[in-house]
Amino acid sequence: MNVAFKQPAPSVRSLDAIAEALLLPSGIDGVYARTAVFERAVNGLTALISRYREPDAEVLRFPPVMSRRQLEKSGYLQSFPHFLGCVSCLNGAEADIRASVERYETGDDWTSGLAAADLVLSPAACYPVYPLVASRGHVPAGGLIFDVACDCFRREPSKMLDRLQSFRMREYVRVGTPEQIQDFRGRWMQRAESIACQLGLPFRIEQASDPFFGRGGKLMAMSQVEQELKFELLVALHSQDQPTACMSFNCHRDHFGTAWNLRTEAGETAHTGCVAFGIDRLALALFATHGIEFAQWPTRVRQALTV
Repeated sequence: MNVAFKQPAPSVRSLDAIAEALLLPSGIDGVYARTAVFERAVNGLTALISRYREPDAEVLRFPPVMSRRQLEKSGYLQSFPHFLGCVSCLNGAEADIRASVERYETGDDWTSGLAAADLVLSPAACYPVYPLVASRGHVPAGGLIFDVACDCFRREPSKMLDRLQSFRMREYVRVGTPEQIQDFRGRWMQRAESIACQLGLPFRIEQASDPFFGRGGKLMAMSQVEQELKFELLVALHSQDQPTACMSFNCHRDHFGTAWNLRTEAGETAHTGCVAFGIDRLALALFATHGIEFAQWPTRVRQALTV
């Protein structure tokens, strides 16, 4: 169900104009170099989100790669194989590697010598959390909260600036009882509204579903909506008719608890949930809403970001 956007929506700036001023193309769709001006907004967003961190949250910053086997165990391959990026390397003896180089030098396909490594590109910041929790034993009675971030990758080449292949994600992840997860998500949906208001962004919050793969994925998405497992904060980045999801609020139920045998002190399967911030999308939303000159942004927005 669509609802009206909260806060007045100014005329949205052209994303093409933003790209010309703030992002440098790499020659690959969905992959950009970011300028100092763009990163200034990103740094402000990072600091603002950190100010909302709960005091008992464990802070972790993950690399852009993770264990392929851990991602497989978490069920990603069954749900989102179309987004997965695997790390491949030239293996074998020196002669084998040299043969691949020679194929390139003669104009042939050198990539035939590649073999999959034991790493994949992280598709979301939260995935390394669950095996880490599993390695520590029972989840304490009060549950656990993590503040995590990493550069992520999803094989989704697009010329749209709000749909990058390489992007940054910040998350707060909760592990505990079903009641703790619901309470966590409810608190964060309220906080997210406060953040969006401070940033002067036109937004609304709606139910949503993940882009699961294939025919079976449609049923999974319907179930996700029926159980109200996912909500998104949408910002009028292009227009009010085509808003962009910049934050999400997710209940995973016992999916990761079952996959990783996460147990509470009472011996029950732990539930998990997360709130995710699309950092690059939020930065784009700021520039699209307020322009590319910080001095022209509303005072309250500059104060919130300290820019």
